[in-house]
Amino acid sequence: MKLVIAPDSFKESLDAQQVAFAIERGFQSIFTDLQTVCVPVADGGEGTTEALVAATQGELQRDQVTGPLGEPLEAIWGLLGPQQNTPLTAVVETAAASGLDKINSAQRDALRATTYGTGELILAALNAGVRRIILGLGGSATNDGGMGLLSALGARFLDTNGEVLESGGAALARLARIDLSQLDSRVEETQFLVACDVDNPLLGERGASAIFGPQKGATPEQVNRLDAALANFADVSAELLGKDTRDVHGAGAAGGLGYALVQFLNARMAPGIDLVLEAVRFDEQLQDADLVITGEGRIDGQSLSGKTPVGVARWAKRQNLPVIAVCGSIDAGAEGVHAVGIDALFTVVPGVCTLEQAMAEAAFNLERTSEQIARTLALNLR
Repeated sequence: MKLVIAPDSFKESLDAQQVAFAIERGFQSIFTDLQTVCVPVADGGEGTTEALVAATQGELQRDQVTGPLGEPLEAIWGLLGPQQNTPLTAVVETAAASGLDKINSAQRDALRATTYGTGELILAALNAGVRRIILGLGGSATNDGGMGLLSALGARFLDTNGEVLESGGAALARLARIDLSQLDSRVEETQFLVACDVDNPLLGERGASAIFGPQKGATPEQVNRLDAALANFADVSAELLGKDTRDVHGAGAAGGLGYALVQFLNARMAPGIDLVLEAVRFDEQLQDADLVITGEGRIDGQSLSGKTPVGVARWAKRQNLPVIAVCGSIDAGAEGVHAVGIDALFTVVPGVCTLEQAMAEAAFNLERTSEQIARTLALNLR
C-alpha cells in the first residue's frame, strides 16, 4: 500500500514534518510492507518555509535584516531543492522579517512599521541566483503598502522637495514621486508567486487599513490616515505605471504588500495551499497512491476557506483518492469538510486534558491515533 502523508503543523506544538513522521510511525507499526511518502505542507502562513524546504530537500538560510520597527533581527528564508524544468526557487515569509510577533503588543505602530526587511530577504534570494520566489503574506506588522520592500529593492519614494520619505505607511500621505531608476534589474527576470488567502482590496471599508490596521496597533483616527496615505500611493503609482491594481483581490493583504507585489513586480496571487502543493509537485506524489492522510491542529468551519487539509483533499480527489484527516481538535462547522473531499475525520486527543497536556503529548497521541486508524484499515483488508 502506498500512503501519502501531507499535513500542516500543529501550531505551537509540532511542525509539519514532525506531524508527518508521527503519522508514518503509527502506520508502519501495523503495515510492514507500507510505502510512505511524507509531504509536510502549509497554506502560506507560519511554517510555509520549513514545510517547503523539507518537502523539496532544500536548505534553510539565515540573514540579518531590518525588523518592522527598524531593529536588526535574524530571519530565515528557504532555498528549495532542485526541481526539473523549474528555476531555482526561494520561499520567503513576510512574518519572518516584518511579522507582528516581532513586536510586543505595547510597541505596535502601524504608522511606522516597514516591510524593508522582507525586501532584504528577497535581495538575499536574488543574490543566491534565485529567479522564482514564493512569498507568504500572513502575519505582518505593517501597513506601508510595500514601500519598505520596494525601497530595499532600490525604489525611491520622494516628497514634493525630492526628499526620500521616512519608513512607514503614514509617510505615503506626502508621496509625490516614485523613482524606479535604481530598482534591481533582476526583479524583471524573476517570477513572484504570492500565497494569499484573503481577498481584501487595498482601500476602503474592506481595505488593508480598516480590516487589518487595528490588530497592528492603529486607532480609528490612524486607520483613516493610513487609508488616505495608501490612496495617495495608489494614485501616484497608477500615474507612473499606467495601470491600477488597487482593487485586485488580495491587494490589501499584509498591509497593502499584496498591492505592491502585483503593481510593481507583476506577481501572481493564488491560494497559499495551492502554491505550496504546486511547488512540491503534489500531483506527482499522489501517483499510484492508495490513501492520503492530512491534518492540522484544529479543523472547523474556517478550514473550508483554503486551509491545508481541504486543499490537500481537493488535490487528492482529482485522482479519486480517499482522504483521512487527523487533528488536535474538531470544532463547530468541521462536518462541512466531508463535502469537499475529507472522507473521515479523527481527533488525536484521547480524553479530557489541559491545552498544555495536549500540546506536550501531541506526537505520542498522533502516533497512537494513526496506529488505530491503520488497525481499522487492516481489518477491512482481511
